[in-house]
Amino acid sequence: MTPSSSVTAQGGRSSPGLLRIVFAFLLRYRTALVAFVTLLMLLMIGVALGGLTQELRYHDVVHALRHTPWSSVALAMLFTAGSFAALSFYDVSAIRFAGAKLPYPLVAITAFSAYAVGNIAGFGPLSGGAIRYRLYTRFGIAPEDVGRIIAFVTGAFGLGLAVTTGVSLLIVAPEVAAPLDLPAVALRLAGAAALLPVGLLLVVARRSRVLRLWRLHVPLPEPGLLLRQIAITSADILAASAVLYVLLPDGALSFPAFVAIYAVAIGLGVVSHVPGGVGVFETVILATVGQTLPLGGVLGALVLYRIVYYVLPLVVAAALVGAIEARQIARGPAGAALRRAGSRLSAPLLSTLTLVLGGMLILSGVTPTPHQHLDLLSDLLPLPILEGAHFLASLLGLVMLVVSRGLSQRLDGAWWAAVSAASAALVLTLAKAIALYEAAFLVALLLTLVATRRDFDRPASLLRQALSPQWLLAVAIVLVSAATVLFFVYRDVEYSNELWWQFEFSAEAPRSLRALLGVVVGGGLVAGWSLLRPALLAVAPPDRAALDRAVAIAEAHGLADANLVRMGDKSLIFSEDGDAFIMFARQNRSWVALFDPIGPRETWPNLIWRFVEEARAGGGRAIFYQVTPAALSIYADAGMRAYKLGESASVDLPAFSLKGGRSANLRNALNRGERDGLTFEMVPADAVVPILPELAAVSDAWLEHREVREKGFSLGAFRSDYVTSQPVALIRHHGEAVAFATLLVAGNREEMSVDLMRFRPGAPNGTMEYLFVQLITHARDSGYRRFDLGMAPLAGLSDRAVAPAWDRIGRIVFERGERFYNFRGLRAFKAKFSPQWEPRYLVVSSGLNPAVALADVTMLIGGGLRGVLGK
Repeated sequence: MTPSSSVTAQGGRSSPGLLRIVFAFLLRYRTALVAFVTLLMLLMIGVALGGLTQELRYHDVVHALRHTPWSSVALAMLFTAGSFAALSFYDVSAIRFAGAKLPYPLVAITAFSAYAVGNIAGFGPLSGGAIRYRLYTRFGIAPEDVGRIIAFVTGAFGLGLAVTTGVSLLIVAPEVAAPLDLPAVALRLAGAAALLPVGLLLVVARRSRVLRLWRLHVPLPEPGLLLRQIAITSADILAASAVLYVLLPDGALSFPAFVAIYAVAIGLGVVSHVPGGVGVFETVILATVGQTLPLGGVLGALVLYRIVYYVLPLVVAAALVGAIEARQIARGPAGAALRRAGSRLSAPLLSTLTLVLGGMLILSGVTPTPHQHLDLLSDLLPLPILEGAHFLASLLGLVMLVVSRGLSQRLDGAWWAAVSAASAALVLTLAKAIALYEAAFLVALLLTLVATRRDFDRPASLLRQALSPQWLLAVAIVLVSAATVLFFVYRDVEYSNELWWQFEFSAEAPRSLRALLGVVVGGGLVAGWSLLRPALLAVAPPDRAALDRAVAIAEAHGLADANLVRMGDKSLIFSEDGDAFIMFARQNRSWVALFDPIGPRETWPNLIWRFVEEARAGGGRAIFYQVTPAALSIYADAGMRAYKLGESASVDLPAFSLKGGRSANLRNALNRGERDGLTFEMVPADAVVPILPELAAVSDAWLEHREVREKGFSLGAFRSDYVTSQPVALIRHHGEAVAFATLLVAGNREEMSVDLMRFRPGAPNGTMEYLFVQLITHARDSGYRRFDLGMAPLAGLSDRAVAPAWDRIGRIVFERGERFYNFRGLRAFKAKFSPQWEPRYLVVSSGLNPAVALADVTMLIGGGLRGVLGK
């Protein structure tokens, strides 16, 4: 081997290591990197906008706004209503695609609110997908079906955008090509390229319900539904583009040509991932339409477009929810569903509206006051009052940005803070600029807050809440936008240090500079507090007092598996009143809670929220393992997503019988065990100590034969203090202990379950089946209502063509993974007892890959990587 080839080989061997390091770095810091890239992109957009508007002045934009005919604004509102009407049918089609059914009024208000929030915020808990998840799970649609609905809506918009863009470019390519300085044939080719995938998709949909791209299988709707949705999306985009078109100054650009430009601008805004496409959309419109129309008129139209198409629908949606909550709409039994929907929608809607109005106050602080208003104020107020009102109103805008996150979490403190800040801002906006439009929006916010007061009932402290990276990014975007606007408005004012100390009625640039400095400093303090604040909860095993308290709560409630808290290997977090708890453990950055909260149902929302917040404050991410369908809407409210794990089997004991043909196999197992010399003993907890050596011998033989280690977290381990804390079912063979099961029992005899199940390798065949028949019969005769057979992992996952990837992969593992785990055999064994099956879910924080979460849970159960690999 030559030296050069040796170096190449060594380099080839080192490259994968370098790639792994880079990938691990990107994965670990992906949130911060996304925020950095977004801000960098926003700064670049600001520079681009500055170049495009080099010859434009602020008064040109104000002049264009003031001279926009009210008839054009009214038309824009009408087209906005048409666009949102079309948007509601996105969800109608998506629900049909998912195989679900909901009444149209409920779907319409959900879709309207989802788009009103998603158009502006588009991140984390304030996104259209998050709102759909909250609402649709609340009304009985399974999480996997909600995922299909969200995927359908997203895909439908992309298809409609491609069709609209492609058709428009084919029709008016020469007209669009002129301002872009491109050949018309290139645009026609681009239009054909946009239409080609849509045509191929329709052909595939006629032949198959699944699109196969290498290993990726994408479910498809039927062709009729696909065509109908493409038409709906095209109508939506046409109506939305007409909103901006009627606000533009009169010019030579035709509507079809404008539709093509609008579609491209919207598409680039979506791809940029900047919330609302802020800046990206404006840059494209100015760079194209601004070539043929006055820039001042175009920019003024863009401002009005943002208000009419983005802000007004949000205000209307919030007002609608406020009216529903105030019982002015949806009276009587028929409106019960709408009233429940209103209570779920109030938090995200008012949070987003507060966020928007906070940004409005900050932007207002960096723009000049109309001269006629300033002249009137100079006659009414002394200069210090006006200066203070201007500065404080901007700071209140920052307060509202921060408070908006608390509103999304339904904090009562956030509600009081929002009411106080909005009330003070209402007075200050009148005192600083007689800003009637701002005041009207603030009044609308206050009225809606009052109408929805009862929905903000979480008593958690607002000061203990830390802004997540997504919320910090939203604040940063507002501040960067404010700085960009300030430099645009005062581009003709030459900067000097003396500006900071000028206090005059006409000195508007200094006033705006001081306002921006105040909110930037305040925003920096908020960011520093959020990023550097200490963790509020230490992750440590509970002390004896906490463990006894948790055991008492577990005994008072009907979940037998809650007795796993007796292991003492999980940390505990209690509700404020101490009546409920969550048991959890940490693996890497994952804080994994076992089951739903244990305790009264009314304590669950606050306790789940608190756990999510404590995990985030501790630098981790919240996960709930094996939760029930009944609580999914609560987890959705906390910004979490659910993924089906399998199905849990539960025997209805009062209805259980060994009589009849269905129980023939169970009777045979019982008779065969008795013929083989098996006997069953139920040993109460206080009598387990004398037989502990026999149980230990059986356990050791089982572990050695199976070549496994003790598990943990969701399973008990053979420890004397744990085994002796609950009853034990024992099987003897001619007097010798050959099998046993430790039992978990609810103190109110609501439920019994099994934890450790172990038997000697030489026990007669059918010993465990004999044990279960005897045990279930004993539980029934003792007055228990349910016998929990535990979860069958990956059972019951959908095998439909439209099933999400998580279900399809899990289904394949369930059917073909017998060499790793007896998935099918375990379900078949449980099915012998004719149980009732109920889904169980893995619930993870928004943005967390469920596969990563499940890997961390597996590590916890197996006792680390060594335990997993070594069984």
